[in-house]
Amino acid sequence: MALRTLATRRALRSGLGLGFQSTRGLQTFSLPDLPYDYGALEPAISGEIMQIHHQKHHQTYVTNYNKSLEQLDAAMAKGCASTVVKLQAAIKFNGGGHINHSVFWKNLAPVHEGGGEPPKGSLGWAIDTNFGSLESLIQKMSAEGAALQGSGWVWLGVDKEFKKLVIETTANQDPLVTKGPSLVPLIGIDVWEHAYYLQYKNVRPDYLKNIWKVIDWKYASEVYAKECP
Repeated sequence: MALRTLATRRALRSGLGLGFQSTRGLQTFSLPDLPYDYGALEPAISGEIMQIHHQKHHQTYVTNYNKSLEQLDAAMAKGCASTVVKLQAAIKFNGGGHINHSVFWKNLAPVHEGGGEPPKGSLGWAIDTNFGSLESLIQKMSAEGAALQGSGWVWLGVDKEFKKLVIETTANQDPLVTKGPSLVPLIGIDVWEHAYYLQYKNVRPDYLKNIWKVIDWKYASEVYAKECP
């Protein structure tokens, strides 16, 4: 119980808005609503992709995460160490899927609501300092996302210990924090095929080119300002 409660408190402190509810003392998670319609990001991302991605894929991670937590609760109550260890992979995968997608939805916005507008303020300055320009950052992230073998994510994060921006990739549904305990995600781009295949087929670079047209830098700027005041 202590392990699960601690994980939930950390999620709340991170400000990711993961959404949770308590059932019989067991804290579980729920699918977050999107702040825009499924078709609002077209033509960059089709409404069909957004609906399937949110209602099917993200919901599956939430469902399986809650199931794994319930099984963990039962195993810990029984003192079954082998089952506790066995469940860690499912918790990491499904919990990571929930965390990553909860960030991803906040990283997107329709063009008429600011999607694609460049970052201003301290984050804009930090990007110029660390990468030379926003265009250079976009090129680097797009190249690393396109080169990632298999499924995973490409991230712009901030190392809150050293106050420095970093670009990282993670495999499967591993969250950015798996690359370092002081890393906080600012922008995460899903490069699993389910994020683009219906529209872009196997041409991942085209997806990575167009998604920047609906990236919402306001959320990233708010997180950066909080972590690097």
